[in-house]
Amino acid sequence: MKTVVIHQPDFVPYLGFFHRLLYADLYVVLDHVQFVNGSTRAWTHRDKIKTPHGERWLSISVRKAPRDTAIKEITLSTDIDWREGNLRLLEANYAQSACFQEIMPEVKALYARQCMSLSEFTLSSIEMLMDMLDVKVPMVLSSELDPRGTKNEMLVDLLGKVGATHYLSGVGARAYLDPVPFQSAGIEVTWQDFHHPVYPQLYGNFVPNLSTLDMLFNCGIQRSRELLRGSK
Repeated sequence: MKTVVIHQPDFVPYLGFFHRLLYADLYVVLDHVQFVNGSTRAWTHRDKIKTPHGERWLSISVRKAPRDTAIKEITLSTDIDWREGNLRLLEANYAQSACFQEIMPEVKALYARQCMSLSEFTLSSIEMLMDMLDVKVPMVLSSELDPRGTKNEMLVDLLGKVGATHYLSGVGARAYLDPVPFQSAGIEVTWQDFHHPVYPQLYGNFVPNLSTLDMLFNCGIQRSRELLRGSK
């Protein structure tokens, strides 16, 4: 039995992303697909944090590229100092959080990395959060697997190449996942069962599905590890 997760290398993802990895034997980083920008589905270069005025995007600035450019080919912008801007935004909104002094040095170390590509930086953010949450799962880039096909057929192709017996999918894919190609390949589709934990937050009522950074700033590393596994 080999359970595989396939997902884009999103920037500082929400807790549900790491919850899925707890059940995975391999994470296939979907870096060869089109980079999506300027829509509500654009999460690869951004995620949400909480401020006194509500949710706000924490975004990576990237260079403009043609519409069909793959995620792995997107490069980071050097026109503006978005790194310093992000750090100031986090400090302004989390300086009063219970575990700011524990988490902020890790975040600063991430932003100090001299990455040139978006995927290198977002994967660094994922690895940072995996380390803090003690989530250990090997990763492979889809671009290194000579992917064939599109949509469901492409997923099945990747799963076959890594020897998957089970594909663990987020529930958001239910609307468009066609089970037939998976059944034909002998791969069982299983669905994530994630219940977002409620934890202490700054600025009023609890808001779920923010970047995992929000939980870490408010709860610290050890408690965040417990909350993640409690949601199993």
